Amino acid sequence: MAVVGTVLGALASLLLSFGAASNIAPRWVYTACRWVLNVLRSIPDLIFALMFVSAVGLGPFAGILAIVLGSVGSIGKVYAEAMESVQPGPVEALAAVGANKRQIVAYAVLPQAAPLLVSYTLLLFEGNVRGATILGLVGAGGIGLELTTAMRMYDYGHLCAIIISIIVLVTLIDRASAFIRAKLS
Repeated sequence: MAVVGTVLGALASLLLSFGAASNIAPRWVYTACRWVLNVLRSIPDLIFALMFVSAVGLGPFAGILAIVLGSVGSIGKVYAEAMESVQPGPVEALAAVGANKRQIVAYAVLPQAAPLLVSYTLLLFEGNVRGATILGLVGAGGIGLELTTAMRMYDYGHLCAIIISIIVLVTLIDRASAFIRAKLS
């Protein structure tokens, strides 16, 4: 759930962030995209999960949808701000030689923002792995559902094994993402 939700959420966030960056989008697109991001960010993932569990039923699909919308709300704004913080020199140089908006974004904005975008996406993935556990507690599937089942059946050995697995998984993801972020800097 976390992998699929993060990938889909990051892609949707990237698309929406182009409209939410004031240095790229026209004012009316900027305002509309920021409003969408504010709405999505104001609703917790748990509420999205409850809505999707009632809409599509129990299981990981509801969890994936909740993670996608939660990811778009949280990381879309950060992506847009990363794009807004790029150095103006390359942007102005491309504009001066007649580059269109798409070329400016492709050759000046994205290359400068790419290390931050990757770093934020890895951080989002770490959070989504932990979040997927919570979403499973409300019936959105994943390891959280196994956790709930073990608690209901008073199977403490299985419960401890699941908790240890979650801790090991989050620690491994944290180490791997720290390694990747170090290579990008």
